[in-house]
Amino acid sequence: MDPKWNEDLPIYRQLRDRVVAMILEGVLGDGDALPSVRNVAAEYRLNPLTVLKGYQELVDEGLVEKKRGRGMFVNDGARQQLLKDERQRFVEKEWPVIFATIQRLGLDIVALSEQEQEGKGVGDKDD
Repeated sequence: MDPKWNEDLPIYRQLRDRVVAMILEGVLGDGDALPSVRNVAAEYRLNPLTVLKGYQELVDEGLVEKKRGRGMFVNDGARQQLLKDERQRFVEKEWPVIFATIQRLGLDIVALSEQEQEGKGVGDKDD
């Protein structure tokens, strides 16, 4: 995990988001243990209650299971649920803004896609 924290968002929320990213990227898989609250708190010099609050959000969302005396573990299907939720959020919230920007700048969406696949720069519709 990145030790740098954004001043605009509570640390517990950033910690939750970092664990989510680790699940989405496959760093943490179904049944894997999360780093212990104590270890994360010590490594990043955080209050253990801050770490616990971030982890508790994951439990509340059904992504992580707390096993008494053993720690926190990624629930089966957590990655699939996150992908479904993130895709829906992207389509509903981010894509309309991106699409409007593409139209406003007069970019060709097909050319953008092709250039991204080829690793080239951005092209206008007039290219």
